[in-house]
Amino acid sequence: MDPVTHGLVGATSAQLFSDKDTFRTASFIGFIAALAPDLDVFLGSESNPLLTLELHRQFTHAFIFIPFGALVISLILWFFVKKRISFKHTYFFSLMGYSTAGLMDYITSYGVYLFWPFDNERFALNIVSVFDPLLTGGLLIAASIAFYNIKKAYSYGLVAWLFLYLCFAGIQKSRVENIATDVLLAENDSNTELIIKPTIGNQILWSVRFVDDGEICSLGIRAGLFSTPIIYEGECAVLIDWNSTYKPFKGTVMYNNIERFSELSDGLLVRHPNHPNVLGDARYSMLPTTTSPLWGITIDTTKTGQHVKFDSYRDASPEIRTKFLDMILGRVD
Repeated sequence: MDPVTHGLVGATSAQLFSDKDTFRTASFIGFIAALAPDLDVFLGSESNPLLTLELHRQFTHAFIFIPFGALVISLILWFFVKKRISFKHTYFFSLMGYSTAGLMDYITSYGVYLFWPFDNERFALNIVSVFDPLLTGGLLIAASIAFYNIKKAYSYGLVAWLFLYLCFAGIQKSRVENIATDVLLAENDSNTELIIKPTIGNQILWSVRFVDDGEICSLGIRAGLFSTPIIYEGECAVLIDWNSTYKPFKGTVMYNNIERFSELSDGLLVRHPNHPNVLGDARYSMLPTTTSPLWGITIDTTKTGQHVKFDSYRDASPEIRTKFLDMILGRVD
């Protein structure tokens, strides 16, 4: 989830337990506390780039770490607010803000280790993209009015907007799932597991992935509110059996890195079409109809004792942006 949305939800969470005298201070503390867990992006090592991926949304976002994370933040913020509120209140508002971070990331598509260290599974609802301007815009309006007027009524309004938007997002995902299932049923492939995610910044265009006979295939589905759904046929890519392909290198740093990246990608690895030595995460691409991965690792079998290189391959060219916009608007050739 983007930092603004994180902060606004954290600020509101703290506001709900404040009074008129502490309302704005609570807002400040909750806002900062909600951002704090994402400082994990600075953890890791340049020589071991996958470590950053493994630590992101891990222990700092886990339920068990919330009291400790909130304590660290309250100790820091206490120097700025001690003339206004007690440390007890500082910690409590930090706790309220910090506790929203993992839950807000849970609604997105990347996943979060909510139950670390007892469970190393990433949990994700896949109903909101990491950036959704409509959701954030509504939150920003409600939060600004609440902060200016110092009234909880507007804070509750923000909570209501968040709840209604998530209900809407859940309904949209359910619609897309039913449409995609009908498509696969028509192809006599009803047992296929679907990977459904909203595309960036909207609830209209959705990305659908499914595995079929050793390949991962893509669909784009436009689930308009007042129009007939549109299905954009996608492409397929061969899934890499990395365990067999790189079996001769088993036990090396390179092999272990591939295994780690495979776990982070739910075992769905493909070769990048423009970079044959790159194994990419097949779940994400710039367009819902393509299987060209957004990020991946470069495999160099001449350097098996070194950590692999991790890179992103985002293509935001005018051509890609135009295709994306055409899909959202339902412009069909």
